[in-house]
Amino acid sequence: MSEGRVPVTVLTGFLGAGKTTLLNGLLRRPELARTAVLINEVGAVAIDHHLVRDVKGDAIVLGSGCICCTIAGDLVRALAELWAQAQRGEVPQFERVLVETTGLADPTGVIATLVQHPLVARVYRPDAIVTVVDGEHGVATLARHREAGAQVALADRLVVTKLDRATDDGLAALAAALTRRNRGAPVVRVSDGVVDPAWLLAPAAVHDRDGGGLAAWLRASTTTPALTLGGERDRHDDIVTAVASFAAPVRLGPLVLWLTLMTGMHGGSLLRVKGLVAVDGDDAPTVIHAVQHVVYPPRRLAAWPDDDRRTRLVFIARGLSAPALRALVTNLADTLGQPLVT
Repeated sequence: MSEGRVPVTVLTGFLGAGKTTLLNGLLRRPELARTAVLINEVGAVAIDHHLVRDVKGDAIVLGSGCICCTIAGDLVRALAELWAQAQRGEVPQFERVLVETTGLADPTGVIATLVQHPLVARVYRPDAIVTVVDGEHGVATLARHREAGAQVALADRLVVTKLDRATDDGLAALAAALTRRNRGAPVVRVSDGVVDPAWLLAPAAVHDRDGGGLAAWLRASTTTPALTLGGERDRHDDIVTAVASFAAPVRLGPLVLWLTLMTGMHGGSLLRVKGLVAVDGDDAPTVIHAVQHVVYPPRRLAAWPDDDRRTRLVFIARGLSAPALRALVTNLADTLGQPLVT
């Protein structure tokens, strides 16, 4: 294995969005060598029999070196068995994992397993959440299904599919709907499930080593004033965003304690909190990241990735009213004893 823990990319998207088609295309690419792909049902993916090199239990080893296996039972067991098979030499050594969720799944469950399960967290670490969106029916799906909205809001990057069935006006409306829910996630449009594996499997902005990706995400996500909604909401959508910026350095201990308490109280509603923190007494920034009730350990960067050295935190919530989210961020400011930058 490569040094360090194995990064896990989560591929999610609502029912019929096109995840299976995307996987069909990916499994044919040599770039997926040394990648383990975990899916709920291998039979649902039309794997060309010419690609199959060997079969070991639940694992199918492809000619490229990619491993494709079923999440039989729970994710913890699947990840543990996969690691054990690699250690015994039954499947090739792998450097990354791609997990496909079911169409109705909240990807937070996968993230929680990777961060909180003691055995899994020793070997694996969460990386990007990639959400697939139907280019033809995406607007209607987002309007009708809260799960779809959460999948978009949690995404590190977005893949829009079924371009051949979508109209220009429909794609423009979908782009606006995605931006309202997630300003910072880059979007790629794909035809016939063809996507660049390097783009899809790249590290999430919040996990990159120098913080440049996170800084770019923050610039895109903080285009609205602090304590305001992140754009107009759909009639059936309840996702709101808020930005907290502080000009002076803050104390890291009270911030992490506050975040732990708030995610414990509102974990189902606080979909994501992430940003860069200027820590009192430290010239380098610290990355803060939480997904619902899962708070990642703070990560110190070697240096600031850009010239903006303020603390900038973005809150994405579902099921909280805009005034309630404003009150939370105001409470954070009071806890830190810092005025918000408007």
